[in-house]
Amino acid sequence: MWGYESIHTASSNAKFFCDYIKRGITEFWTLDYDGELVGELYVFYDLEDKDFADGKRTAYLCAFRVRTDFRGQGLGTKLICHVIEHIKNLGYQKISIGVGTTDMANIRLYKRLGFTIKVKECTADPCDRDENMQPRTCPCFWLLYKEV
Repeated sequence: MWGYESIHTASSNAKFFCDYIKRGITEFWTLDYDGELVGELYVFYDLEDKDFADGKRTAYLCAFRVRTDFRGQGLGTKLICHVIEHIKNLGYQKISIGVGTTDMANIRLYKRLGFTIKVKECTADPCDRDENMQPRTCPCFWLLYKEV
């Protein structure tokens, strides 16, 4: 599991993600290129903070990453668009995503993909857990919505 010998030695984050996947309220999507993992994206369907994901109408895209040497080729955009279509087909009406307030490249990408509604500024990440399994404080980021 994510490089850990067992769930008992895993980080708080790995335990959190694993628990949510087992409960069926999180999905892990990957971007594969010639058998190599080059990108990833998680979808949370329900979180404690219902502005992120409420289990009914709003899903949250989390931990979107594309390996540096594969950026700029449209692969990440394809991954997000594919996942958005999947979420829409499940009946969700809104999708949320977080972005750092100074991360101009991702702000432009997310705006181009339709994430234009700024819901709020956040200083705690609901998917980044401390040793007590509480949301960890972080630099300010925006929670954005896209209606589907």
